[in-house]
Amino acid sequence: MRQQRIPRLRPLWLCCVAVLGVSGLAWAADPPTSYMPVVIKETFEAIKARMERQKPEVMRRQRSLLEERYDLSDRPAPGVAMSRGKPVQGGVRVRLPRGVTWDQLAAMTPEQIRERGLFPKGFLPLPHPNHAEGGMVFPQFHIDALKRAEQRDLTRFDLDFDLPDHFLPEFPAPIFLTTRPDLGDVSKGQLVTINNYYELFNGVLNPKQLEGLRLLVTPFPQQQFNQTEDRRSALPSRGVACLDCHSNSHTVAATHLVGDIRPQQFRHRIDTPTLRGVNIQRLFGSQRALKTVEDFTEFEQRAAYFDGDPVIAVKKGINILDRGHQVHAMGEFQAILDFPPAPKLDVFGRLDPAKATESEKRGEALFFGKAQCSSCHAPPYYTDNLMHNLRVERFFKPQMVNGRFASADGPIKTFPLRGIKDSPPYLHDGRLLTLEDTVEFFNLVLQTRLNEQEKQDLVAFMRQL
Repeated sequence: MRQQRIPRLRPLWLCCVAVLGVSGLAWAADPPTSYMPVVIKETFEAIKARMERQKPEVMRRQRSLLEERYDLSDRPAPGVAMSRGKPVQGGVRVRLPRGVTWDQLAAMTPEQIRERGLFPKGFLPLPHPNHAEGGMVFPQFHIDALKRAEQRDLTRFDLDFDLPDHFLPEFPAPIFLTTRPDLGDVSKGQLVTINNYYELFNGVLNPKQLEGLRLLVTPFPQQQFNQTEDRRSALPSRGVACLDCHSNSHTVAATHLVGDIRPQQFRHRIDTPTLRGVNIQRLFGSQRALKTVEDFTEFEQRAAYFDGDPVIAVKKGINILDRGHQVHAMGEFQAILDFPPAPKLDVFGRLDPAKATESEKRGEALFFGKAQCSSCHAPPYYTDNLMHNLRVERFFKPQMVNGRFASADGPIKTFPLRGIKDSPPYLHDGRLLTLEDTVEFFNLVLQTRLNEQEKQDLVAFMRQL
């Protein structure tokens, strides 16, 4: 009797190759995912050692990009300062392509600029200091001040903040309240922290506002600063407070990546906006899906602190706030944050002719006329509370820049221009270092054909807002 042969089963991975091919097998082994890994297969010590070795090259690459794009020298505009006296940087800092002037560029069509590769690199989307990694990064002066005040360390072992200090807002910034304009700067020149908020604001705020401020200066776990092995701080961390990015209810230009875009190379860098005047704004979040500051405050704690991944939020320490008490209190404090004084503006947000210079008056006329600024930035707060798509991708071909895929930005929010000289750098990702850069950018993108004198007058006007 012949013995029946039992067929040998082929290994599962060979079946996958037969059906899917090699590329299909790769996909099957590591498919695209919207989620970050929960279980880390590497020890914290190994992660830290590896990233510390890589850090010098990461920062060298980003520094080279910035120097290629911009004039990074410290050149303040004569006689122009922020609310507490920090000099405002002046001049166009974006470098032009070789052999072309701003006037020549402005005379070309978007198609000509795109095909000839002449769009200034400083007008392209700005990548995160390490775009593939992402996460919150703070300027060193803020890190140092917080360590002195709270013994809490926001240093990352894998990367540093990239833009020079002289292009950033003044620190600590003054705080102005709609409820007590008679007090001027209620911070009294101090960085507001969990250790001094009560001393500074008891008797100035009502009990609900004071509780809201307490929560805003309370650190909670965040993606890079927490207790887990995939944190980016050397020691286990208490986390990050809302008023770390929005220092003194303004901004230190701390950067991050938006949480609502995937894959990683398509995520936009965020230049942290000021909270001044947040009460007159109606759209929040990087895609403006949130309609109140209370929505935004709650969302930040539930997902945005964790790169938009609620699964990781549970792992690292999600802080679910009570909407009726805590979130509302935080929102009530934010709602009384005022813009800095603008002594040359009247009650309608327009220039008082008796106080303005001739250059500022000409700039105002341009703002409401030829330059088309007021189409989006309407007085008195110089915003329309809408979103607009500038379609900047008309001017350049899609390209990878230090891990950021530069293509369409999509619709972006119209931020208020009140107090704009206090809030550099500009645009949603901080790619424009000065107001002069901003004027050149919009002159090109909107094709308004401003001459040199008109550009100077427009900047002079915006510095009075």
